[in-house]
Amino acid sequence: MTTQSSVDLRTFCARKSTDFCYKSYSFVLAPGRSPWLNVRTCSGRGEGEPRVPTTNTPGALLKLIRQGEAATRAELVDLTGLARSTVSQRIDDLLANHLLIEVGEAPSTGGRPPTLLEFNRDAGVVLVADLGATHSRLAVSNLMAEPLAETAVERDIADGPEAMLNWVEEEFRSLLDRAGRTVETVMGIGIGLPGPVEFASGQAVLPPIMPGWDRYDVRGRLEASFGAPTLVDNDVNIMALGEWWALDDPVDDFVFVKVGTGIGSGLILGGTLQRGGDGAAGDIGHIQVGDPTVICRCGNPGCLEASAGGAALAKALAVKGYDTRVTNDVVALVRDGNHDAIQTVQEAGRLIGSVLAAIVNILNPSVIMIGGDLASAGAELLARIREVVYRRSTALATRHLVIRSGALGDRSGITGAAAMAIEHVLSPAAVNSTLALAGRST
Repeated sequence: MTTQSSVDLRTFCARKSTDFCYKSYSFVLAPGRSPWLNVRTCSGRGEGEPRVPTTNTPGALLKLIRQGEAATRAELVDLTGLARSTVSQRIDDLLANHLLIEVGEAPSTGGRPPTLLEFNRDAGVVLVADLGATHSRLAVSNLMAEPLAETAVERDIADGPEAMLNWVEEEFRSLLDRAGRTVETVMGIGIGLPGPVEFASGQAVLPPIMPGWDRYDVRGRLEASFGAPTLVDNDVNIMALGEWWALDDPVDDFVFVKVGTGIGSGLILGGTLQRGGDGAAGDIGHIQVGDPTVICRCGNPGCLEASAGGAALAKALAVKGYDTRVTNDVVALVRDGNHDAIQTVQEAGRLIGSVLAAIVNILNPSVIMIGGDLASAGAELLARIREVVYRRSTALATRHLVIRSGALGDRSGITGAAAMAIEHVLSPAAVNSTLALAGRST
């Protein structure tokens, strides 16, 4: 069933997509957490939104409820200092637009029990896709990033944008059918691509393993197909967001490393996702620490990825006579106890560790998380990374450092993509405009 809020919010975001760059707001899917994503102007070099938004708007009140800071009208009055009548009016607007629901009564402290308010996670859905070099995962998620339907398929990104996005659009429609939802309920779309992405435009820029994708308007195409705002980012960034949110013990300084066909990292520092001036932050795969005689796909010699990425390891083992074409073939040999495969993965771990040791000395993260297909090799990779990082980094920088495997596995990307889209369409500014549009249409 299409809700009024879904239609209005989609209309607002579709209108706004043509005249302002997309911004991500506080990441608050988990109660009590509100770390901030990187907020930049279209140039990538401007100032972001204020970290403490105005509290007297409906969107701001919804945010407080989503964060778990308030659950009744009285608590909102206490938190914001607004008049009870003002809070009631704002809440009535949110209820009328199906962004909030009433879920019972709280214990009475004398007099009439207060009504409990809850964010309506089913007010709409988001479409998300984590598109990798050789395989992809797509999902329809509710507004708490919980998947309602999903699929994972082997698919080569080198097929090009037309073929790939035709398939993505077909899969999205199929997933909507499986989830019992319609296109009209789609409030946002989040996409991850395996290459450098200019976040403000939603376009890949000179991606080395994505022929035909350079400056292709991914965002514009999907917005035209589904009528919903679309955000596009590097696949490692969305994986980092997904894993960061899932941490049992939240930290402000976090590094996620994806080791798959290639190697990249997502950097969250001071509670902010760092995309860099042009969206290229975290591209550690092209730091030169490997064999200088090996030429990387980027054209430079000795890149980490060219010696320690999954494609490089598969090629090295194939030269020795093994049937290894992709990263998962290497992992399968490791799990079978193959000596050559184990040695190859261990050496990759040492090279990756040498790069991460430098990152630890410079950035001093609290947690480094290793994900991607090669992370499935387990201790053979992780132990060597830890060994080098702890040996080559300073004692102070590693005193509380935790290096561990990812918790979400191959679902980290769609979790992060969903969060990225949700926080955009449910930002206080977007919600306030949604209610203003709804008010004018009645």
